[in-house]
Amino acid sequence: MLLLLYLLLLSYPSLSISTFTRSRISWTSNITLLGDASLLNSSISLTSLNTSGSRAGHALYSTPIRFLHPETRAAASFSTRFTFSIIPSPSFGDGLVFLITSDPLFVGSSNGFFGLFNPGADCTSEHAAIAVEFDTNLDALLRDLDDNHVAVDVCSIFSSASSSAVSADLDLKKGVPMTAWVEYHAQDKELQVWLSYSSKHRPANPLLVAGLDLSGLLHEFMYVGFSASNGPGTALHLINRWSFRTFGLNTTTTYYSPSPTSHPSPLFSSVNTGSDGFLDSHEDEPDIDIAEPFRPNTKRKRKIAGLVLGALFAVALLLGVLLIATVRWNPLLISEWCAGKEKPQLELKKQYEEDCSCTQIEDELGNIPGKISMEEIMAATNGFNRQKILGRGSTATVYEGTLSSGSKVAVKRFAQAGRYSHMFASEVAAILASCQHRNLVPLTGWCRDGEDLMLVYEYMPNGTLHDALHGNCAPLSWHQRKKIITGLAMGLHFLHFGCDRKILHRDVKASNILLDAGFNARLGDLGLAQLNSHGNEPQPTAVVGTPGYMAPEYVLTGLATEESDVYSFGVVALEVATGRRPMEGTTHVVDWVWVMRARSRLAEAADPLLEGRFEKVEVVRMLLVGLACSYPNSSQRPSMRRVLRMLEGTAPLPSLPWQKPEFKMPPPSWEENSSYYSC
Repeated sequence: MLLLLYLLLLSYPSLSISTFTRSRISWTSNITLLGDASLLNSSISLTSLNTSGSRAGHALYSTPIRFLHPETRAAASFSTRFTFSIIPSPSFGDGLVFLITSDPLFVGSSNGFFGLFNPGADCTSEHAAIAVEFDTNLDALLRDLDDNHVAVDVCSIFSSASSSAVSADLDLKKGVPMTAWVEYHAQDKELQVWLSYSSKHRPANPLLVAGLDLSGLLHEFMYVGFSASNGPGTALHLINRWSFRTFGLNTTTTYYSPSPTSHPSPLFSSVNTGSDGFLDSHEDEPDIDIAEPFRPNTKRKRKIAGLVLGALFAVALLLGVLLIATVRWNPLLISEWCAGKEKPQLELKKQYEEDCSCTQIEDELGNIPGKISMEEIMAATNGFNRQKILGRGSTATVYEGTLSSGSKVAVKRFAQAGRYSHMFASEVAAILASCQHRNLVPLTGWCRDGEDLMLVYEYMPNGTLHDALHGNCAPLSWHQRKKIITGLAMGLHFLHFGCDRKILHRDVKASNILLDAGFNARLGDLGLAQLNSHGNEPQPTAVVGTPGYMAPEYVLTGLATEESDVYSFGVVALEVATGRRPMEGTTHVVDWVWVMRARSRLAEAADPLLEGRFEKVEVVRMLLVGLACSYPNSSQRPSMRRVLRMLEGTAPLPSLPWQKPEFKMPPPSWEENSSYYSC
């Protein structure tokens, strides 16, 4: 086949091929970071968690890209795909934008401006900017659609077109990676934007379609990249992966970047840019590739193709001979080689099965009485009737039921056995390790029937703490709130110190705290729990949990610790004392309570629904404990043991500053309980 192709190339002088030169460029030398932008592990963080500084950041590819034909001045078409994450720490900022700009050194304002412009200023002859924004802040003055929309900004912060992400059942504030595709077709004068939780499958229909003629706005060379700002919030805006290309200039000449006369800075490099350009960042290493098509003359094409394909044919022939000889004289060697290639995958599969095998967990469940048949569960829930649904999460649905014995139960039915078996396994492993505690939701039974995985818990008649605080029920009294927080502290302390293995919950929040008939707190949903031997160093994992409750260092590193659970507890304590949700608009309850403390009005932060029926000293105590637990720096948070003592009044309250300190990244490893709140 190769020989036939080789002969065809030599026989037809008009046959041509395109070749590419490829230059790999490191993020650190070819991505320019301005303002608050920085490299964070294998991603670019456009904003920081510090409340000082510019509050905005740019990340631009250092070499300008050609967007106009040098002779006809026709505009290039372009397409880009990037994966990003917007993670509140603890509150949301303005959002982020994909940016095309003529000025690589300008960083504008935050507070809704994404670092694109300054208030009252739009484009100038020196500063032209075109942006696709992913906005998480509703600003009526900027005519925002909502706090969850995609829009196009052309030389103005006032969007020329916008579309709500809700229309595609998407949430920019979900705190998970999302992938965007942006395409501009110069001939059609149309820009399209797609958005998805999946990085592999672009939706069939674009979220936004805008008619735009950019030919009069684009400069011959412009810079591409991203910008974001935090405004009043403190969120991380991360770019995880990015590819970009221009096309459609229809020129056969290789053009060089203009010399850096107006902006002498390391932004400019000696890389050539061709008529069509391509940038790509790889998942496994933080590099960018530039592919430059060039077209050598016909004779050179034939000569190169002939030499290359001739060499390939010779190599293929030699390899074929060697392979036949090897199989004939040493077939065992081939078998061993194939087994060696297969071994890493088998080891990974084995490790996965060891970690989350439901068969193994079912064997261990044999040690726990209470296996319930599928028939009894079907009868208890009226065939999983929708009217029996108590709650629905991303991995499971909880149904109310009544067993044949008359006992009321809550049946947690996992959505897909294959996909969520590890969640079932994690929850069962945590239950097995923790046995029983009065502040944990008791397991009364379990069932595995084919693809159905179910855990049966004791029914909690007063629902969740979230519903008790924010639902349409009678407000909780101060006595009930104090009992709930003390009970939660006891349950979390037991998970950390009272079991054979340390259990990190990783998703402590109001909706995972159940209330029994006496309004005692019962911590539930151990599906995300992580088990560690006491004294072992924690290992980084994928970040899981609920935005608003997650500790900032955990969001950055994926390292779950006792301190990250303590942070979540602190948010819940403030939520209970104030009656505020963790996030109200762009304001986090932690930030709000710090502001009240700075104004010497901490007692006024109590939930207005209490109508003053509380002891002021007790409210202040709970608020100070909540601030200590949600302290920005993990090393200065108390252990749950000390939290209990502070709540009971047997340990002194923490000495906190009057204003919220800035967050500082913890060192790579640190001693447990190195806080100044030592027990």
